[in-house]
Amino acid sequence: MHSKEEKLQAFGRLLDIMDQLREKCPWNAAQTMESIRPLTEEEVYELSDAIVKDDKAATSGEIGDLLYHMVFYSRIAQEEGSFDIADAINKVCDKMVFRHPHVFGPDAGKQLTAKDIADTWELVKAKEKNGNKTVMSGIPDSMPAILKALSMQEKARGCGFDWEKREDVWDKVHEELGEVEEACAQGDPEHMKEEFGDLLFATINASRLYGIDPETALGYTCSKFRRRFTYLEENTIKKGIKLTDLTLAQMDEIWDEGKAKGL
Repeated sequence: MHSKEEKLQAFGRLLDIMDQLREKCPWNAAQTMESIRPLTEEEVYELSDAIVKDDKAATSGEIGDLLYHMVFYSRIAQEEGSFDIADAINKVCDKMVFRHPHVFGPDAGKQLTAKDIADTWELVKAKEKNGNKTVMSGIPDSMPAILKALSMQEKARGCGFDWEKREDVWDKVHEELGEVEEACAQGDPEHMKEEFGDLLFATINASRLYGIDPETALGYTCSKFRRRFTYLEENTIKKGIKLTDLTLAQMDEIWDEGKAKGL
């Protein structure tokens, strides 16, 4: 591992490279915060993918890519005269010091568990904001719905609004499932949409309570479905057999073959 001095040198090198690219590379010079924003979103997903796959080499590279984007944004802001990378770093440092009084403040040395900290996290943040924002206001509207639901549930938990026992959540899941069935029987699209949303939200909540990341779990199932459907294609479409010429039972038989092979 590198020393602190070596880490600072590496960061300084990144700043120097960004300066040169911004000044001498036409493509880099033409970029704006809005133009690189979609690329940043892609980088976040690539980092997430590397972490899920437990690929340490890829994770290291993706962290670097994401850090490059943060420096890029800061360089653009510096040119505009609004802030620079030091401002951004100092802001997050100040924020972390404020949010961890048990480490940096008068409560330093106080024995707390990770759960103790998590259970009061949002209340500490609310004090930092001086009541100018609501607990949920920090969640972006554009965040993917599964992640948004999970974030909302975590923030509510940080204020003490959560199930006393995780097993209690199943009554809610079953309740929402029943309401979905009733809405579908009535045939009102708007009501159905609302109830399906409630069911998904409750299921995500259950996943959270049992320590399972719903995004990762659903991603795993999507990968499994892809493998098994690809097997179905390889044994039908690629052999000139139309799926529409098969019965559902025949397709299920091929599907089960793939499942039996561990796909």
